[in-house]
Amino acid sequence: MPAPDGWTKTFTDPRLCAAIVDRLTFNGTIIETGTDSYRLATTRARAEQQSVS
Repeated sequence: MPAPDGWTKTFTDPRLCAAIVDRLTFNGTIIETGTDSYRLATTRARAEQQSVS
């Protein structure tokens, strides 16, 4: 499983990053709520503002 974007900036070793993601998501359950993610929208808006500046 590849690591989410940006994680390899914090965890510079790709194997370590993949291992962390694997352990965080092991036996996890994804719950679809049918709504947009507030955190994702906020993160994208912040990134867009920074790229414009």
